[in-house]
Amino acid sequence: MTRSHPRDWTPPSLDADVDVPGEQVLLDVNELAEGHEFFALGTASISPDGTLLAFSTDAVGNERFLLQVLDLRTGEVLPDEVPNTLGPAVWDRHGTVLFYTTVDDSWRPDKVWRHQLGQPVADDVVVHHEQDERFWTSVGRTRSDKLLVIGSGSKTTTEYRIRDAADPVGEFRVVAPRRQGVEYGVEHAVVRGEDRLLVLHNENAENYALATAPIDATSPDQWEPLLPHDPTIRLEDVDAFATHLVVSQRSNGLTQLRVIELTDDGLGDDYLIHFDDPVYTVGAAGNPEFHQPTIRLGYTTMATPPAVYDYDVATRELTLLRQTPVLGDFDPTRYEQHRTWATAEDGTAVPISLVCPKGAPRDGTMPVLLYGYGSYEDSIDPYFTISRLSLLDRGIGFAIAHVRGGGEMGRHWYDQGKLLHKANTFTDFVACARHLADTSWTSADRIVAEGGSAGGLLVGAVANLAPEAFRGILADVPFVDPLTTILDPTLPLTVVEWEEWGNPLEDPEVYAYMKAYSPYENVEAKRYPAILAETSLHDTRVFYVEPAKWVAKLRATALNPEDVLLKTEMSAGHGGVSGRYNAWRDRAFSYAWVIDLLGGSAS
Repeated sequence: MTRSHPRDWTPPSLDADVDVPGEQVLLDVNELAEGHEFFALGTASISPDGTLLAFSTDAVGNERFLLQVLDLRTGEVLPDEVPNTLGPAVWDRHGTVLFYTTVDDSWRPDKVWRHQLGQPVADDVVVHHEQDERFWTSVGRTRSDKLLVIGSGSKTTTEYRIRDAADPVGEFRVVAPRRQGVEYGVEHAVVRGEDRLLVLHNENAENYALATAPIDATSPDQWEPLLPHDPTIRLEDVDAFATHLVVSQRSNGLTQLRVIELTDDGLGDDYLIHFDDPVYTVGAAGNPEFHQPTIRLGYTTMATPPAVYDYDVATRELTLLRQTPVLGDFDPTRYEQHRTWATAEDGTAVPISLVCPKGAPRDGTMPVLLYGYGSYEDSIDPYFTISRLSLLDRGIGFAIAHVRGGGEMGRHWYDQGKLLHKANTFTDFVACARHLADTSWTSADRIVAEGGSAGGLLVGAVANLAPEAFRGILADVPFVDPLTTILDPTLPLTVVEWEEWGNPLEDPEVYAYMKAYSPYENVEAKRYPAILAETSLHDTRVFYVEPAKWVAKLRATALNPEDVLLKTEMSAGHGGVSGRYNAWRDRAFSYAWVIDLLGGSAS
């Protein structure tokens, strides 16, 4: 029998023009940003009793955050201030102890600290020091408020420590000791009235399996299968609630939400929340309450703005709460979406998501902006942006090439696009561009390739590999000198990146392989697509010197140096400028360059 839900979870009906009785503004970020050229809010964490807010800010762009505590009863900022933090701030269950993370000289989060509210920060205690330079560490608290969790992870291995959130002082217990290549995560659940750990892991399960374990587990020998491995379904996350579990997964390149109901007898119905669109993205969002009977989820397509829904587990009904408004005469029926598949050099089918004006001609004349990333198992799922309408309404299509190195098709998709298989990322992208041209969606002289960060490496590499397949290259904070960076272990991120790219310091094969695809190393005296490289002075992830030296070499070597541009933001970091108006101006500049290059059918 399904458990009852005694509370009324119907959300209030709000009107933007009507004041809400008792409403309290916790933080006014516009006010905090006053007088700063750059400003970013990091974490914002409310204590369990709702009286205190821990928050962090960055006024430079280098992602070194100042952690502070605001008393929500008085509006007073307390003396408890910690500089140079990174990541979340986490309260114990009583709201008197705060955990946070700091970075080492190479900008690696390596220490988790415990701060007793009201005591000098100098007395704070390190509760975990991650000394393996391949690993980052972080701290969190389970949704149930039962456990504090410290996680350490490299690109291929993880380890978790837990402690009762009501007893924050003392040692954290390791759930399962780290073993190279084994990744797992933990969540607290109550099954048949018993506290259990949910363990999502990849041991003998390439696309992950879900297990349960005793709350005091210390070994993988105690893991009991719950959802076995399925090679066609990539399990990505699990969220536990009092009456149900929500598994975030993906199949055939699309995201899915799977509900497993909890009953008095154990596990109940197991099913997917269904959506009709052929191309979409769905994910759980904003579900902080363990006892809530609903699942709040986010949903979007490439043609419809992001929407927030509540899904009632008992009635299995979706209720639309809010959809991002679009000003003007926006009409989603003016656009159409498609999923098509390119064939890579080795015969692999590579998915492409495409949005374009409805009725777009299939005669090769439609300009297309083709986006790609393909690293770190990060999936670039279909998404909507208002700014993209300025392209679509000019007759310019937008496509995402879901290339290997990302995670869209499962763990194998990532493994086939990293280390000594990295070249698949680049050849997949070229195959996608050629497929769009061969199937008459567009033509080679009407495609601009776009990618940022590691995606900037992608588009920089294809500029050398197949310049004839593109009219232009838009490279945002591009990682275009990877060999130099990965050879220097003193730089931020380098050591932790060796499991992604390989270690060229120790392995001659890795050195030769990286040199063969590095955009900077392979600039030649030939005609390149038009190139716009955009960077930021305070970027700690990809130093501005990489695109600067790449552009300098292109201008000195390419047969068309006049087509190579460099734009540098002087008050920004890896994520670009701060403030929505500055961000819009920045995006408008990029799109103006694309439109000028490709033209369009309307203004």
